[in-house]
Amino acid sequence: MSKAIEAWYFSGESKKLGHGDGRDIAIGVRHTVKGKPSLCKRGLHASIKLLDAFQYAPGPILWRVKVSGTIEKGADKICGTVRTYLAGGFDATEMLRVFARRVALDVAHLWNMPDVVRKYIETGDESLRAAARAAAGAAAGAAAGAAARAIDGAQGAAGATDGAQGAAGAAAWAARAARDAAWAAAGTAAGAAAGAAARDKYAQWLEEVAIKAIEKGE
Repeated sequence: MSKAIEAWYFSGESKKLGHGDGRDIAIGVRHTVKGKPSLCKRGLHASIKLLDAFQYAPGPILWRVKVSGTIEKGADKICGTVRTYLAGGFDATEMLRVFARRVALDVAHLWNMPDVVRKYIETGDESLRAAARAAAGAAAGAAAGAAARAIDGAQGAAGATDGAQGAAGAAAWAARAARDAAWAAAGTAAGAAAGAAARDKYAQWLEEVAIKAIEKGE
């Protein structure tokens, strides 16, 4: 038996386990699987860092979970024989939109940001998204590209009909935007370290927002 680990997990809007399992997910429910866990093959998965959990999200419903029993650990996820749902169960789509736009705004000082881009990322007005994306994409430089990707991420969260691609897409783009923005600011020599620091900063901020949402019962 391994020591239990608290982590983050996303489900689809149906709040049921995928891959043909179909068991219901709810706060207080405890799911188990038989056999030795193996990452990506067998077991009940989650990620210790919320930012890591997004890339594996089958949908936008966020849960705080406890993984226990026999556990296997990877670089950005874990899997175990037991997963208990502690809190959450809310749609994180709007949180992703805000996150992606925040990343884009944080690179504003690194390039000559067009007015339409700034207005979009400050307000989230979807009627401006296409024009903002075009303006950012037409600009040169890593910072402009980072902003364009963050805009794409915000739209991914807003536009996916079932939320599945939105949950994963917004986080992936926004995380890359954070890294690229830091790289552009720090220069090649210090870029990797700066990118990692930026990612850690956003990861911490995102978890604080998620925890507050859980405490508020959203």
